[in-house]
Amino acid sequence: MSDFDGMEDMLQDFLTEASDLLSGVDNKLVDLEKRPNDKELLNEIFRGFHTIKGGAGFLNATEMVKLCHRTENLFDKLRNFQLTLDPTIMDVIMASTGIVRDMFGELRQGKQPSPADPAMLAALDNMLEGKPVVAPIVTAAPVADPLAPSMPNPVATPQLSGELDWNQLHHVLVGGEIAAPSQPVSAQVAPPAAMSLEAVAVVEEPKAAPAHRAPATSAAVSAATKDTTIRVDTTRLDQVLNLSGEIGLTKNRLTCIRTAIMQGKIGADTIKDLDEAVSHLDLLVGDLQSAVMKTRMQPIGRLFQKYPRLARDVARQLGKDVELVLAGEETEIDKTMIEDLNDPLVHLIRNAVDHGVDSPEERAAAGKPAKSLVHLTAEQVGDHIVIEISDDGRGIRADVIRQKALEKGLIDAETANTLDERQSLNLIFLPGFSTKDTISDVSGRGVGMDVVKTNIQNLNGRVDVTSVVGQGSIFRIMLPLTLAILPVLMVRLGDQPFAVPLSMVREILPIRPEDVQRVSGKATMIVREEVLPIRTLASLIGWEQNTVPAFGVLLQSGDRTFILAIDSFIGQADVVIKPLHDIKPKGIAGATLTGDGAIVLVLDMEELLSMQTQDTRAALFG
Repeated sequence: MSDFDGMEDMLQDFLTEASDLLSGVDNKLVDLEKRPNDKELLNEIFRGFHTIKGGAGFLNATEMVKLCHRTENLFDKLRNFQLTLDPTIMDVIMASTGIVRDMFGELRQGKQPSPADPAMLAALDNMLEGKPVVAPIVTAAPVADPLAPSMPNPVATPQLSGELDWNQLHHVLVGGEIAAPSQPVSAQVAPPAAMSLEAVAVVEEPKAAPAHRAPATSAAVSAATKDTTIRVDTTRLDQVLNLSGEIGLTKNRLTCIRTAIMQGKIGADTIKDLDEAVSHLDLLVGDLQSAVMKTRMQPIGRLFQKYPRLARDVARQLGKDVELVLAGEETEIDKTMIEDLNDPLVHLIRNAVDHGVDSPEERAAAGKPAKSLVHLTAEQVGDHIVIEISDDGRGIRADVIRQKALEKGLIDAETANTLDERQSLNLIFLPGFSTKDTISDVSGRGVGMDVVKTNIQNLNGRVDVTSVVGQGSIFRIMLPLTLAILPVLMVRLGDQPFAVPLSMVREILPIRPEDVQRVSGKATMIVREEVLPIRTLASLIGWEQNTVPAFGVLLQSGDRTFILAIDSFIGQADVVIKPLHDIKPKGIAGATLTGDGAIVLVLDMEELLSMQTQDTRAALFG
């Protein structure tokens, strides 16, 4: 039974507010290291701990109150200049915030927080009394690989819940219904959430870790406590309410028109009124859809504010001087995507500090400033969000990446010889790839970047990398504004409609047999003096091609541009995607319905292209 029966709402409110407050305190602590005598900063941090202590006291979380009270007193002395901030004091304070966050994890499970490590409390007491304190051991977040679970094949992400293949799905669709798979559904193995970002141990002498505190950041806990709440500006809710009222009035008007039609009044005026009412309803529904989507949008800064502390801790562990610079924090993105972006961004930032940023000795030799800057930026570009993680480090050598992939057996020599620089850099996203020969606490396991790519693709996005040797690297993530509504191009293969994400579509072309040329036995077409390969939709999904495709859709996916051959196209539409939980073939993002009730499969082109099912059919245009 929970220790907080009858107080669940109050507990949830406290955890939401206090977690945001603690994240702000973490960022202020990073700033305080640069400006240790900034009294305003010291006052703000003092107030933060005081507020958390007050909420914890109301919930009778005694152990949290004890820890926050000591930390609050320490800041009281710092802000009154009775103590001078030094690295030892800062390490103890950072450790304190980490333990407070662990206590939040226990509160989320409905348990009273366990006592803090006695060594931590003793260190705080000694500082308050002016006694010497042994320098603590700082271990930044367990930085092995936040996306890598401990399992034999951690990067395997099952794409098929059942053994239903494309031909089976086609048979099911033709039959007019979606049936459940005949065999048992295989268990989906979800990668665990990232480890705690603030795990800091403080010791006065070597001794075993206390047994009374279990980590409160396990995957199970994270999954069970995923934040399902959202803060919405009341003006946005007012807009939704107003539009709902307008739609109600239009509904009444349509009801009157229906009554007139039922009574036989089908004249020109009635048809005109019906047309006007339907057009007005169409506009209102579009506005309502947009207004509801805006209620789901949240500033990405709420996610970004976690990372300065992360970068600081990892850099300190590695003996580097790194500052994380944030920009575009006001950019808004779908709340559900913010939750799923955390793990990929954690890994990319750690990767930038570990692999990207060069050592102090290398920077000095290259004439670079001692402090390295890692930039994390976000901006809206059209109907997409672009997130960039860039560093001013050593850069990535494409030839080294190619050679490492070859040594590890991830590619063969023939493939390696055909790769250009950009393709070589993208080899870092292959499962098992790592440039490090030894495994450290930070990296070297060859797990992470491939999972980053998979997780981004699951959000209908893509990630790529560019680099200049000696100047740094840029990882760029492109994501749709929202996952709920997707602009698509409706196409047909035979009688079956499919949907292709409109963000990939560049243009639609007629395919005439005389325009098709063969290069190395594969069908190609010249478009504005560029030779582009032709991939038939039938070949990608493994169906038989009974007719010669009449049209091609020019698609761009990452660094690949190609023509998707189809039988016909229907037009553009904005669709609401419904996931296929139990029967999800590879290459399918979900399903939707057309206005006449037909089932339309939404294609996941990135996955289809990566499957390498078969080459373009050689006999297709023969």
